[in-house]
Amino acid sequence: MSIQAAKASDRTGEADLHDRPAAEIRRRGACPALAAPMPTGDGLLVRLRPAGGALTPSQFASLARSAAAHGNGILEITARGNLQIRGLRAETVGQLAADVDAAGITVPDGPAIEISPLHGIDPEEICDPAAMEMALRSTLRDQLASPRLAPKLSLVVDGGGSFGLSALSADIRVVAQSDTDWLVAINGDGETSTPAAIGLAESAISAVGEIFSLLANLGQGRRARDIDPALLRTCFPAMDGIQFIPSRAAAMPLAGSHRLKDGKTILGLRPEFGQMRASDLITLLDLATDRGATAIRLAPGRGFFLIGLSADTVPAMQIDAARHGFAAQPGDNSEHIAACAGAGACGSAFYETRTLARHLIGVAPALFDGSLTLHLSGCPKGCAHARPALTLTGSAEGYGLILNGLAADLPDERIAGGRIDFAIERLARAIEDNKDAGESTAACLTRLGATGVSKALRQE
Repeated sequence: MSIQAAKASDRTGEADLHDRPAAEIRRRGACPALAAPMPTGDGLLVRLRPAGGALTPSQFASLARSAAAHGNGILEITARGNLQIRGLRAETVGQLAADVDAAGITVPDGPAIEISPLHGIDPEEICDPAAMEMALRSTLRDQLASPRLAPKLSLVVDGGGSFGLSALSADIRVVAQSDTDWLVAINGDGETSTPAAIGLAESAISAVGEIFSLLANLGQGRRARDIDPALLRTCFPAMDGIQFIPSRAAAMPLAGSHRLKDGKTILGLRPEFGQMRASDLITLLDLATDRGATAIRLAPGRGFFLIGLSADTVPAMQIDAARHGFAAQPGDNSEHIAACAGAGACGSAFYETRTLARHLIGVAPALFDGSLTLHLSGCPKGCAHARPALTLTGSAEGYGLILNGLAADLPDERIAGGRIDFAIERLARAIEDNKDAGESTAACLTRLGATGVSKALRQE
């Protein structure tokens, strides 16, 4: 990451920030990197992906201290395993950038390349994706830096193993097929993406470069979904002959203690709703370091792995983690909720998302069978979740309930403010009362539809 660009913002006051042309301020939907933070309701937001998604405990603690000193002390891990620091100001972004440098944290330029979080340490891994990431960045350096690529262009390099990335959707996927061959596919996850090429590492890298060229020629900001299939076949005439078995294997759960095949123990932790306060994180990392933790791996699913703990220290670490707001056991209902910072932390939010989330976990268990995500969005921006979900959006008029959509979509039902928790409880009861045997919550909601849900919400 070029720190000089970030430090330029250190000379810009907040008044100047609002006077800058819109093109100079990172637009919503772009990746808010250090060089171009994104304005939000609680200040500026910076998103970082350290090289390989890897940090030492001391580096992670340094980031937490910097977030407290230069932001509002709130850090988040996104659904894709990236790190966000909130509440920065124009004059403090450069100070954060300097702290990142001082901690020895490398943040590569260009689009994030997400790799398997247990790369290099998972004995079930087919091939180490870290080497492939380095080769992609080295060989395709100029293309990765091109302003014609979409800011949120997503690349996944999946080496397989215990925590593969088959569930993670991406514009471009590079997936290990053997210890020598890699599959290159576009637009989708491990099951739905379209294979384009397969071969040795050099051939796979060349194929990714061709896809970059296609995207650049289509126009600035285009995504893999915009590539015409006929054009793709022209570039990759052998693609229809690729023997491709879609990956449907579920990865191991993030939260909890896991013993790898070689006997090593790792501990997966998930901050409540993906958000943590710097003070809690620093305390947790101090405890983990005292118990032998040597590394952190950020992971998709809004969490991270602690590496290096001995098996006998894990139970005490799990207890301490829970005390500081981190889920340390699988099956926690909070993993099915995507909640933004909410009122009190973000000036754009109209309700306290996390307070409502905690309440609903206790009183509306029917919502949390794992078949859907409940998205609690304090405003229509929908920062916490970019995919369709059962969504509750806040506004000045109250709440909008969207059965399967985004926070900005037209609500299926409008709910006046004041007693939203009771309205959602009614919805949960309606699901319990109407579920057929073996039917999931998501399927029941689909069957009820807007009319059935509206009727349930109006029942006394």
